[in-house]
Amino acid sequence: MKTWIAALLAVLFAGSAAAAEFDIGLAGSGARIDGVEVEASASNAPTVVLVGGLVGNDAGTAAVHTAVAAYEKDRSRPVRLLAVPLANPDGAAAQFPPTGIAYREHAESHVLWRWLGAQAPDLVLIAGDDAGLAAALAAQPVGDVGSIPALRWSGAPDWVKTLGRIGKSPAHAELERRLARTPRQLAEQLAQHYGHDFDQPVYINAIALVARLKLGELDDVKHLAEPWVDGTKNSLARPSSLVMAGHIVFTELARRTRDPRYTALVRRVADLGFDASGQMLEAMPYNDGYSDSVFMGTTILAQAGALTGEQQYFDMADRHLRYMEELDLRPDGLYRHRPAADVPWGRGNGFAALGLALTLTELPRGSAAYRHALESYRNLMQALLPWQTRDGLWRNVVNHPGSYPEFSGTAMIGFALQRGLKMGWIKGREYQQAVDRAWIAVNSRASPTGSLIDVCESTAGITTEQQYLQRAAILGMDARGGAMAMLFATERMH
Repeated sequence: MKTWIAALLAVLFAGSAAAAEFDIGLAGSGARIDGVEVEASASNAPTVVLVGGLVGNDAGTAAVHTAVAAYEKDRSRPVRLLAVPLANPDGAAAQFPPTGIAYREHAESHVLWRWLGAQAPDLVLIAGDDAGLAAALAAQPVGDVGSIPALRWSGAPDWVKTLGRIGKSPAHAELERRLARTPRQLAEQLAQHYGHDFDQPVYINAIALVARLKLGELDDVKHLAEPWVDGTKNSLARPSSLVMAGHIVFTELARRTRDPRYTALVRRVADLGFDASGQMLEAMPYNDGYSDSVFMGTTILAQAGALTGEQQYFDMADRHLRYMEELDLRPDGLYRHRPAADVPWGRGNGFAALGLALTLTELPRGSAAYRHALESYRNLMQALLPWQTRDGLWRNVVNHPGSYPEFSGTAMIGFALQRGLKMGWIKGREYQQAVDRAWIAVNSRASPTGSLIDVCESTAGITTEQQYLQRAAILGMDARGGAMAMLFATERMH
């Protein structure tokens, strides 16, 4: 019987051909590591993964290719087949579970390990030398999801007939538990681990607190914010773009409490966009040219305008947005991270998507600033849509196949899509499917204990695509990723 969880997964894999090829990551040399999918005849069939080439292109690689081709012709298709024929194209030393920094060290091992955890198959069959993979998969949670039974496979073409009954793996059972969560349930689980620190008034902490406010946790958020409000601490003692964006929590508190002290803090930051005579600056300070500032500089200005009703803040929001577009908007519609780094970084585009969505929410409808921001928002959503992966994520380098699928940028873009559909800025089945797929990806990659799969580390001061491709991918707790997932989840709550 087809469960609603299976229906969700059907959305994720909608449109798959009989044999669909896709990338799962990059080897240390930059070579793509590819996978193949052949769907089962039934939606509730178990998932089996065939892996070959763990020590380089060998007989196991050929066996997997042969098995996929034969299975594609099999009309019965009792299992959903995923295959990675050449898991280690460089023949690098494999290590399972992998150690070191993903994906700079033991890249091939990290790619396969985390991909298997996120896919949560019921069985893995390994052709040729298994490099210790089978024992590692069965012994511990894979990618912080769950263990997966694994067997050595001779490469014989009749592998399907020898399988017998395949039970649900612990990883598969955990994946189903995660996908069964409502947006509120995920947000509440993450709120147990994130959003309890506001010692520094920066955007990461603020976004988690905004999400907690949407969960109804007003009193605790007020308590955490109070030292910045009563004068005990100076929120602009160490000004930066991160701190400016951190003031968005005061906007939310002002709306819920009507306490003018919160509005005063928002106005104080927005006033940084003006000189001593009250004239608008060229742009908000501290932006350093980074696309992050589409969010960190623009949003707080628009919120100040909405809270105070003063047109100057809306005008400055429009001015700053246009300034950032001039610096960072590429001809292909994506954002470079900054002029010195013409790389469409995943979270850099997530910041732009988040900033445009939050700014549009505040700008007066019908105004020139609103019309411009709306056009910018729609153009960015359209540019991002083709780069969503089969698993519903956006890559750490958006337009580079094989770049790792990144959690925080996906949550930010997912939020922007969800807000746009809710507000009527975008319409159509393709956008609804994109946000649904992004939700499945985020929900499945966040554990009840707050562990996340593949959040890019902080990124500043680098310039080359290779440096972006090799930014560390965090597996475990991460405040930035947790906050963005909470924001996305609370936006999907009904």
